[in-house]
Amino acid sequence: MKIIKKIFLLLLIVFVVAQFFGPDKNEGDLASIEAFFYETNPPEDIKVILKESCFDCHSNVTRYPWYNYITPVNYWLENHINHGKKHFNVSKWEGNSIKRKDHKFEELIEMVEDKSMPLNSYTWMHTEAKLTEDQITAIIDWAKQVRFKYSLESKPE
Repeated sequence: MKIIKKIFLLLLIVFVVAQFFGPDKNEGDLASIEAFFYETNPPEDIKVILKESCFDCHSNVTRYPWYNYITPVNYWLENHINHGKKHFNVSKWEGNSIKRKDHKFEELIEMVEDKSMPLNSYTWMHTEAKLTEDQITAIIDWAKQVRFKYSLESKPE
């Protein structure tokens, strides 16, 4: 029984010490998404949806929840955020070609249509991020308009 207590105490000490360490946070400013908003011109209702359901993982502007202060949860969240930004980061929108932007919107439509975005693991704790059918339709309609704009820009004259 003594060995179990020692193992438990050691694990507790490791857990407590681990709380003093964590990954760097993804803290950008709202100005980093202005180019995306300017170029894609989302209506106000779409901006709200994007801020509530997308930008925590797909921009450099992340709102961290209270449980981000718990190690190892904070490492899992940061990995999740970095993975999302690798695929679609509106804070780095300006440096992409028209073809890449169009492709990202094609993926956005596909993932919102089949309800794989936002992720279920995100909406468990962020119920406000769960999209209604009307919101899904609004996002898809807006994204199709953006794709149409890109198709006009990419045509040779």
